[in-house]
Amino acid sequence: MIMSPEKRYTCEEIFAEQDRVAPLKIIPLKGTEELARKVDYYLVNWSKAAGWDFESFLMNADCPRFTSGEAKGIIYESVRGDDLFCLVDVGNYSVTYDMFGQKNRMSADDHFMDLKRIIQATSGKAYRLSVIMPLLYGGRQHRRSYRESLDCAAALQELQAMKVKNVVAFDAHDPRVQNAVPLLGVDNFMPYYQVLKCMFRAYPDFRPSIDNFMVVSPDEGAINRNMYYASVLGVNMGMFYKRRDYSKVVNGRNPIVAHEYLGESVEGKDVFIADDIIASGDSLLDIAYELKRRKARNIYSYATYAIFTAGYDRIDKAVADGVLTGVFGTNLTYVSPETRAKPWFHEVDCSKYVAYIIAAINHNLSVTNILDPSEKIDQLLKRLGMR
Repeated sequence: MIMSPEKRYTCEEIFAEQDRVAPLKIIPLKGTEELARKVDYYLVNWSKAAGWDFESFLMNADCPRFTSGEAKGIIYESVRGDDLFCLVDVGNYSVTYDMFGQKNRMSADDHFMDLKRIIQATSGKAYRLSVIMPLLYGGRQHRRSYRESLDCAAALQELQAMKVKNVVAFDAHDPRVQNAVPLLGVDNFMPYYQVLKCMFRAYPDFRPSIDNFMVVSPDEGAINRNMYYASVLGVNMGMFYKRRDYSKVVNGRNPIVAHEYLGESVEGKDVFIADDIIASGDSLLDIAYELKRRKARNIYSYATYAIFTAGYDRIDKAVADGVLTGVFGTNLTYVSPETRAKPWFHEVDCSKYVAYIIAAINHNLSVTNILDPSEKIDQLLKRLGMR
């Protein structure tokens, strides 16, 4: 069978066709072990269903550290001729190492440096090298104002110089940063289908319609992702924009004075807010309280990376006060046990999606159909009797 690069194939069909680029191998860097095991589970099952006899696609590698904090990358197996995928989570703050007798948490810089160490350890012997970096390193510093660094662009150029062929990211803060590396394949995926499936599972009575439901963008930068949800669900959309004080700079940015709303009334309607990241949660809560003041009913929030850098006290209070109903976040970056234990938090599992992307790239199939999940969402809504 000759596989058409443009046709949408099932996972089993991909592995049934043995025309791979090269033998598939995955190196999970520190902090990605849980996600890597789930991804490997799907890949192994699909390959066995197609008659292949693989026990695992994961490789044994490490970045041990000296007591001074310096490190080195080691790969304990041969990578010669492999189609190699490095899985890295630059947002995993739970990984620690010893330095001068003290425990240090790995930062995004440490994770990215370990990625470069592992790439160096391949010694250029892999057939092809791809990086799965869901949370794009430096993604929030994607453009220059005044005299500032361009961290994300510089990082992508480093990976290109190290002969990386593909970079897979999810919900990049600004995907236009790939313009810095026009000859490097940078694919930005959005887990729209996985989010909606999780929402319908978490709230079985959830049936959005144009009369009882709205999508609201938290700011102008999130319009596209929210517009997509509104379009596939067939509902209206509103938006907030951030009014800033441009006479001041606090922590490197102009402080927000107020969130101004544009759109039709949300009174009596459930509202869904989608963003790429929830850090402190202050912006989300400001918007949630503003929507409640406008008599919105239930407010659901989603962020691909729900990291809660300022803890949970304010969100707990908002949920207890009936301001916020639920928060959704993916497992594409580290989710702490405290977050998972929150009754209002719902984890969106994207491991099968990652596995599908890896399988498609390994068989040189187009990812265009994977980038656009509208067909799968339409099938989901039909199964639920909403089409």
